[in-house]
Amino acid sequence: MTSILFVLLAIVMLGVLVVLGLGMLGVVRGGDARRSNALMRARVLLQGVALALMALILLLRHS
Repeated sequence: MTSILFVLLAIVMLGVLVVLGLGMLGVVRGGDARRSNALMRARVLLQGVALALMALILLLRHS
């Protein structure tokens, strides 16, 4: 079970990295403010999911 969670965590963390990179690229290019906001919301959501998965992994490993 925890191996599946580790894979999900890796996918989510990669998603955070991609969204962060897209956001930074948009800032450098002087992109649209609405798109920048949407990317920031997506990044925060993915980071929350990553934290929840980390907590779940820790809970399952210690029980």
